[in-house]
Amino acid sequence: MYHRWREDEIIEGCINNKKRARKALYEHYHGYLLAVAMQYSKDRYEAESILLESLLKIYNKIGGYERKAPFVNWMKSILINTAIDKIRKDKKFRQNISIEDIPGGIESGTVEIEDKFGAEEILSAIQQLPPSYKAVFNLYAIEGYSHNEIAEMLQISVNTSKSNLHRARKILKKLLEDINE
Repeated sequence: MYHRWREDEIIEGCINNKKRARKALYEHYHGYLLAVAMQYSKDRYEAESILLESLLKIYNKIGGYERKAPFVNWMKSILINTAIDKIRKDKKFRQNISIEDIPGGIESGTVEIEDKFGAEEILSAIQQLPPSYKAVFNLYAIEGYSHNEIAEMLQISVNTSKSNLHRARKILKKLLEDINE
């Protein structure tokens, strides 16, 4: 008979190194965590790699989960930090572009794209961004971090964060316009 795991059973089982609980965690949260990893990856292979590395960290750190935040948010933060560490390690952020170098500065408005395009089209466009632009775009536009927080996380300047966001938006706008033609 199939056992439907509750979240607290999964957590306790993983804390006690139960294989079935680890398998249940993987099966229950795999899809969601993979979707988050895809936002920070160039392709599914890289997303799976980030996911697997994150799961190892989750399994190793689960005893420290304090249950103050929802479990899924706790796992998501580990996954995002793993993705950021990978980007940093790949040294994709070693560009120091100043916001002053961008003609016209940062656009303050955002393009309303949700009504025109489906989630798959938007995700596909985001995945085509260069890694540095993609990470800043995801952290700012999707996760809601400030440029100061992003700069600290990615070890870049605030101006580089702003310029990467600006360039990401320009590239996304062009990619989505091309889809619309």
